[in-house]
Amino acid sequence: MAVQPSPSPAPRESSSLNWPNRITLVRIFLVPILLVFLMSPRGWYPLLATAVFLLAAFTDWLDGHLARSTNQITRLGQLLDPIADKLLVTAALVSLVGRQQVPAWMVAILLCRELAVTGLRALAAEKHLIIAAETMGKYKMLALVVGSALLMVNVPLLQLPGLLVLGIGLVLSVASGVDYLRKYLAKVL
Repeated sequence: MAVQPSPSPAPRESSSLNWPNRITLVRIFLVPILLVFLMSPRGWYPLLATAVFLLAAFTDWLDGHLARSTNQITRLGQLLDPIADKLLVTAALVSLVGRQQVPAWMVAILLCRELAVTGLRALAAEKHLIIAAETMGKYKMLALVVGSALLMVNVPLLQLPGLLVLGIGLVLSVASGVDYLRKYLAKVL
């Protein structure tokens, strides 16, 4: 039985940046600002880091909403959006490991999952297959954002809740990665 490529929304080919893509670029440019504030866990810096992080996370929702609602989905956006997400979450989590607020093993598992799924997406794209993101992946991202934000504030009372929410994100991350692999294999075998 031949595998039929999945229909996908036809991305527009536009040489100019539309608003969703500009918003994605803002998220990428917020990452170095986030890192500056995360480097110092004293004074107002934790609150500033949290505010920048939550603003950047909000742009993830906003660019996707605008792209879908205005039919401005582009190849550039499909490339930049997951890169921006990975940069944001990786910068936050690695910084929190450096501040000894998150165990390195947890972040290592999350990063390995991200690399594996990115590789599978590249293989799927090479075969002109689209494997859509599932709801579990969206909940994973939400848990990682909430858990990271709770830890960034750098308040001892929020340490345990932050780690618990990150733990939920870790479980969802592994489960969604396995689901993505299962769907990929089902389409190519």
